[in-house]
Formats: sequence, structure tokens, C-alpha cells
Amino acid sequence: MDINRRTVVRGAAAMAAFGIAEGTAGAAFADTSSSSSSPASSSSSASSAYSLEFDSTAWSYDAANDVYYQIGKVYVTAPAATDIENLSIHVPGAYLRATANSDGTTYTATVDPKGTVGEYSGRTAPIVIPVNTPGYAAQKPATSYNYSSVSQYLQAGHIYVWPGLRGRDTSTSTRSDAAPWGVTDLKAAVRFLRYNRSVLPGSTDDIVLFGMSGGGAQDTVAGASGDSPLYHPYLRTIGAAMEDAKGRPLSDAVAGVMAWCPITSLHEANLSYEWNMGQFASTGTRASGTWTSAYSTDLAKAWPKYVNRLGLRDERGRRLELTGSGDGIHLAGSYYDHLIEVITTSLNNFLSDNTFPYTITTMGGPPGSGQTGSSTTYETVDDCIAHLNTDSAWVTYDAATNTATVSGLADFAKSQKNANKPVGAFDGYSRGQTENGVFAMGLNAPAHFAPLTRDVIKANESTYATYSDWDSGYGSSAYDSDFAKKDSVGKDMAWRADAYNPLYFLSPAFDGYRRSRPARHWRIRTGIMQGDTANTTEINIALALRNYGIRDVDFATVWAQGHTQAERTGDSTTNFISWVATVTKK
Repeated sequence: MDINRRTVVRGAAAMAAFGIAEGTAGAAFADTSSSSSSPASSSSSASSAYSLEFDSTAWSYDAANDVYYQIGKVYVTAPAATDIENLSIHVPGAYLRATANSDGTTYTATVDPKGTVGEYSGRTAPIVIPVNTPGYAAQKPATSYNYSSVSQYLQAGHIYVWPGLRGRDTSTSTRSDAAPWGVTDLKAAVRFLRYNRSVLPGSTDDIVLFGMSGGGAQDTVAGASGDSPLYHPYLRTIGAAMEDAKGRPLSDAVAGVMAWCPITSLHEANLSYEWNMGQFASTGTRASGTWTSAYSTDLAKAWPKYVNRLGLRDERGRRLELTGSGDGIHLAGSYYDHLIEVITTSLNNFLSDNTFPYTITTMGGPPGSGQTGSSTTYETVDDCIAHLNTDSAWVTYDAATNTATVSGLADFAKSQKNANKPVGAFDGYSRGQTENGVFAMGLNAPAHFAPLTRDVIKANESTYATYSDWDSGYGSSAYDSDFAKKDSVGKDMAWRADAYNPLYFLSPAFDGYRRSRPARHWRIRTGIMQGDTANTTEINIALALRNYGIRDVDFATVWAQGHTQAERTGDSTTNFISWVATVTKK
């Protein structure tokens, strides 16, 4: 089974990924795409109604909170959707010297490099960018100023930039906003900031993205794919800033990524979901006698072959692989042991972080989703462990050391991580999953996108056809048809799926390896109980980053938390702000 449609390469020539100067970073990667077919192939267009130049005479001012801001600046010269592709910027007043304009409402301002907020100055302040795109939906831009939504970041000395980003829910009858447009817009916004760095406060060397779920996925993709040539034809199409005013290449690489529960690595997510959770379920689409039950087993069997070819290694240099086992599907080997270590560490962190009696409150969904969770109070640690062992004894506890040991994946999954999605959890066999819309070929035209899933269907189609609930429309030909279609930029599904796969840029199993500029700093948090994606999703990203040579990877799973902005202690915003302080220049 091929991991990718392109030739698998290993040991691609290394480059100085972290020593490239900001103004020349883009020149380090070959761009084989043609610019002649793009309507805006240069940094700006004389015929465009939009300019890349930032207007320093158009600042508004909140005197009560000492904040300068601008709302609605279009960040490309040929936008596909002006109502979305614009950004707002919020700046602590200390970072600007301003004079009132004659209109009495706006200000002309220049950077004050000596103005400070805490340890940051007008030149060193980090720029933080939220990526709030649940389910890969659009991030609508701000249409008005609201201090409360940005106050914590500004008080910490950050510059807060909020770009509108297209998504799967904003396509029209004449325009598809499906992948990779969301990340393309995000990259264009970053390039806009660098194009205007001489007139904007803050350090464009210290741009940090943060998001959860689909937002965590897209900031992970953007963080892994800095300056990737896969995005260049898309960026040129919308008139993104490719060069600065002096003709020097601009970069869309960022310094840091904060990702909570990123729903990503979609190319293999169907497989890992069934291996991690689906093989232990027996209801719904996994009920005996259904073709989807057989499909679940086949997807689970395909995933070990995939993960073994990634060549992942732990911090000790041990190669991580799955091997056959007497029970279940490949529940043995060094990769399996590593997964159990992660789960055990998560539980032990929970025991060390908290005192009892303790009330566990699980979130039902992302903030604002309206989904309710549940609360349970345990008087003692023993009560908590007994609850975990209700159906089977899979956790042992040593009171003397306050540590627990997890015996295996099967009982953990049955107790704490149930499969709440149907088989084909991401690329659905009837194109009915959210992610099929992420790769839609037009309005209301969801599409298949995962070759690994197609290969499983192709290899077992004759067997599935013997089941009464099988439909020929689920066959591999439907996948092949979708894969062959090209988008408005002339790229097929394989190109688009690669652009949205962070491992494509981080793993030597793919030929995007070392052809991008990954972020230097990463913080990844995930709720261990979430049924939205496999444990392996975040584990593989963290491993691939470390194997790539990224030294600063702060990764943790959070016990008793689900699909939310999970944190071991404290709140997510405060922890994020504190982390930014440790990874940016002062």
C-alpha cells in the first residue's frame, strides 16, 4: 500500500530550517508552479482595488483601555471574498506614537520602539493569531471593536491579529472555499504582516498561532508547512504578498503553534480511528453482520502497515512499530508500548496535579458548542481507581508512590475513549462526514480525499458486496472519480490532501519532508477521553516534530477531559499567554 501518490523518499537532503533570514526564507524552496495562469502573481496589482500597503493614518483609539485598532483591512490584492479575507489588528497604546487626524475620530501613528508593556516593547511584542475554525469552518473576521475579547492578550503585551479565513461553510455557487483555502488565507495574512513590518509594531519573527479542534488542525498544518511550494499557486491567485517592496521573498512560516485537540492527519484518520477505538466497539456501524463491521476491521488492519512505514522514534531513539498480537489487531510492539506510556503518564499527571475529594467535570464539546458534559465527585483516589475498574481491572494503583499503571489499550478504550463516530469516521463511505465537506469540489459537493481509505475499499470490495447493506456507490470507483477532479487552481485531490497533511512536511515517508519551514515552538494539548479522533493523532505529530529536529515540543494528554481546550491545571488562555512568554524574544 502506498503512503502517498508520489514517490516515497527517505533521508531527503537537510537544510538549515531555522537559520533562514525572514526576508529570504521563501527562496530556499523550489517553486515549480507556474505563475502565468494566476490573476495576481506578484505582490500587488496595479488594476486591483486593494493594496497591500497598511494605512498608518487610519487607526482608531480606545482611550479607556489605551488600545489602537483597525478593523476590516483586506490582506490580499485579489480577494475571492472581501467580506472574509480581511483582518483586524489590536495594539497596546504604548507601542505607538499617535496624533489625532482632522476628522476627530482617527489617528496617524508610528511605532514607538521604546514603548513597553511588561517585558515587551514596540519592536519585540509577539503577534498572536487565533484560528477559530471548528470543523474546518470559516473564521469570520471582526466587524466591530470589542475590548473584552482581546483584553487578556493586550494586557500581556501581545499584538492581537484576527484574520477572516474561508472554510467549508462559506462556499457559493461560483466559489469553493474548501481546503486548502482556509490555511492559504491564514498564510496570506501572515505575509501581509511581514510586508508591512516597517510600519507595524511587534516582531514578525514571533508570530504565534493558536486554535482548537479544526482550528488546532489548521494552525498545525500552517505551522508545519511554512513556505511550502504547495501553497504558492493558491497564494498567487488571491494576490498574497509574495515579495516585499524591495523584491525580496517573503515568508509565511510562523514561530509557534498552540494546538488543542487538533483534528488532523486526515489522510490516515479513518485507519487510526478504527485501530485505536473501533476494533473494541460492536454497536452501530460496527455491529456484527454489517459490511461496515468488516470494513472497520480492515481499516484497523491497514493502519499498522502505515504507521510502521513512518519510521517514528521515541526520545531514546527506539524505532516505534506495531506487531501482531494474540488478541486484537496489532496490540503489541514498541509503538503500542509508547502509546500505553502516554496513557499511563496522563493518568499519573492527573493524580499528581489534584487532591481528593475531587470532582471530574468533562466538557461535552468545544467552548460555545452548547454540548453539556458531566460531573462526578470521588472522595478518594481509591474511589476513582475503583470507578475506572468497574467493568474490568485495567488500572493498578500504588498508594505509597501515588502512581498508577495501565495494563492495555482495549480496556482503556472501552472505559474512557469510546468510538462515537461511524466507520469511515472522516472520509465517509457515503461522503457524509464533516471532513468530506472540507475537501468539497464545490457548493454542496462533498468529496472523498483519502487514498489509504480507497485502497482498503478496493482490496475488499468483493467481500463487502456480499453483505445486504452494501451499496455499489460506496465502491472504490467513487473515490477515483473524486481524486481525478481538479479545483479552480488546477490541482487534484492528492495535491490538496498533501497540503492539509502536517506529516507530509514532517515525516521522511513523504516527499514534502524538509521542503517547508516548520515552526520552532509547539504546545499541543488534548483531552484523552475525546472520541473525536484517535490518541495517535497528537502523539504522531509530537513524535514527528521531535524526530524532525524541533527541540521545543511541549505535548501532554489531559486525563478526564474530552474534546475541549484541555489543560492539566489552570485555564487555557492564561496558560497560553504564559507559554508565549517563554518562547518569544523580550
